[in-house]
Amino acid sequence: MAVVPGIGAPGAATAVGNGAGDAPQVDAPGLNYFVFALFFIFGGITSLNDVIIPKLKELFTLSFFEASLVQFWFFIAYALVGIPGARAIKKLGYMRGAVAGLVTMMAGCLLFIPASQTALFPMFLLAYFILATGVVLVQIVANPLISLLGPERTTHSRLTFAQGFNSLGTTIFPYFGAILILGGLATVSADQLSGAELAAYRTAESQAIVGGYLGLAAALAVVAGVVWLFRNRLKGERHEQTSLADGLALLKRPRFGYGAACIFLYVGAEVAIGTFIVNYLMQAHVLNIGEQDAGKLISLYWGGALVGRFIGSAVLRMVSPGLTLATVAAGAITLIAISANSTGVVAGYSLLAVGLMNAIMFPTIFSLACEKLGPRAADGSGIINVAICGGAIIPPMFGALADQTSLAFALVLPAACYAIIAGFGFYARRPA
Repeated sequence: MAVVPGIGAPGAATAVGNGAGDAPQVDAPGLNYFVFALFFIFGGITSLNDVIIPKLKELFTLSFFEASLVQFWFFIAYALVGIPGARAIKKLGYMRGAVAGLVTMMAGCLLFIPASQTALFPMFLLAYFILATGVVLVQIVANPLISLLGPERTTHSRLTFAQGFNSLGTTIFPYFGAILILGGLATVSADQLSGAELAAYRTAESQAIVGGYLGLAAALAVVAGVVWLFRNRLKGERHEQTSLADGLALLKRPRFGYGAACIFLYVGAEVAIGTFIVNYLMQAHVLNIGEQDAGKLISLYWGGALVGRFIGSAVLRMVSPGLTLATVAAGAITLIAISANSTGVVAGYSLLAVGLMNAIMFPTIFSLACEKLGPRAADGSGIINVAICGGAIIPPMFGALADQTSLAFALVLPAACYAIIAGFGFYARRPA
């Protein structure tokens, strides 16, 4: 977030000084490490969806469209919670707001217990929505908070370092999640059972999911406790109050409106591929491997974004950001076309390599869209935060298309998203 995998979700709440031009400060240098842990955890949580979806698809004998509802209920939280969440953070303050988000994430993790016991798919969807609500609240706080936890001269390095932890989480979580969640020894599948046997099978097989999220809940409790201890350390915190109309008015600016649309499309395309890549790799004409082995390979998809960030940061110093964005978007389209029209290792690894192309897309689109917004930058951040809900819309469209055609043919949808993004890169190749 992706932060959503690959996504540095901006906060809509803006800290302002004490009225004399001083930025709020916090005397708690150790808190940096726990904020880094937040980036690691919520990056990993988001990418973990890609491992759990094929498991739920089998347990509840779902179509591709139905399985994609996990992503819908996760990412729709950005649209529903983003703006009211930012308002809540302005009232609570950064530290208490972070704790509220962490506690909400814990509640979402704990909801997997009744979801497993009832063996009802809608209960899992509710758990994901509550979990995502907490993620959104924490993301609203995380970026501006970390900028305050140290000297101004080192802000950029701290933010970059934190984003690295986000990418590390998206790389590590799927690998170990595949071992834990997709490594069961069941000799039957849900479509072979019915009645009480089916309910018992679903309850037993979902215990691995419950165990993973209970571990996350414990980790979140520790971080929440530490942040709560420092709840009064941020001095001189104020927030500008802006209306929803102020933010929406920015969409009338062609450059910003186009950029916000591209954030929607980018997140949707990235999440759609990640959502179904396990099922794609398992196909006989692709890699023909088991569910667990395919799940481990998700780490290559998100790991490409981790590596690509380091490469991209160097390239962007020498090449126009707009042209770089257009180039990597064209690269993503090329890799998708190769994958959809080939078989075996070429088909599998060319699609995994799209993660490398995704690496610089979010920050580059964001910076190009918000260029020269000046004091309206916070409003722009809020709108772009909402645009992340593309992860709720594009994957179900992909799933529905795959149900009617094939996973390979459905790749035309993310390819179309990347084509529009390439157009924005070319459009924004010159400074605003």
